[in-house]
Amino acid sequence: MSLEKRIEATAKNIEGKVQEVVGEITGNPQDKAEGQAKQAEAQVSHVVENIKDEIKEVLK
Repeated sequence: MSLEKRIEATAKNIEGKVQEVVGEITGNPQDKAEGQAKQAEAQVSHVVENIKDEIKEVLK
């Protein structure tokens, strides 16, 4: 399950980066902000998965 979540987070990060760049190119600050928000959300997901992995290691 962890790998699936990481893949989803990576996809969301890429989507956010693309949306941010499109917002910059088109001059649309809303697209740029939404892209940045998606990237932040993806980063949080990665951190959560890292914490889960570390907890599993400690419990072993």
